[in-house]
Amino acid sequence: MAQHLRPEWLNPVMIVVSLVGNAGLIWFLFALFMLCKPKYRRGGLALVCAMVAGFLLGNIFLKNLVMRPRPCWEFPEVAMLVAVPHDYSFPSGHTLAAFTAASVIFCVNRRAGAAAFLFAALMGFSRLYLFVHYTTDILAGAALGCLVGFLTVFIFYKTGNWPARESRAEGQKPHGG
Repeated sequence: MAQHLRPEWLNPVMIVVSLVGNAGLIWFLFALFMLCKPKYRRGGLALVCAMVAGFLLGNIFLKNLVMRPRPCWEFPEVAMLVAVPHDYSFPSGHTLAAFTAASVIFCVNRRAGAAAFLFAALMGFSRLYLFVHYTTDILAGAALGCLVGFLTVFIFYKTGNWPARESRAEGQKPHGG
């Protein structure tokens, strides 16, 4: 992809998308926004917990266990659009964080969650495009992110820390119905 499918006009877009994912900053800002709104406070707390769990699992444990070299390390002749990362490749931390956040956000608000999933997919693609990850790094990051996000929500739900769905009065139509 880096050698044949990288149109000039797309370069700045992919750089910005990837940059926004650095250190999961966009997702922590989203969590901060949620924490400030009483309606979404528990979801914001779940998002922070899930992001920390995903970071520990992916960036601290799995990257150092698998120790997979990045494609840009193995093929240094490929022109880079971003600085070459110094940590290992598997799984993609950007993608893991994005899918972790999207999973939690989806459980809080399906519409916002669907948008977050689209952005998470774009985030994963940007990491391939920028030649800092292999496809399997992205797929593993997405799968682990969904697992961590949904598992965190499940734990919050089972411990009673997740808001219960409001019960509808007899004959009342659901939203949009």
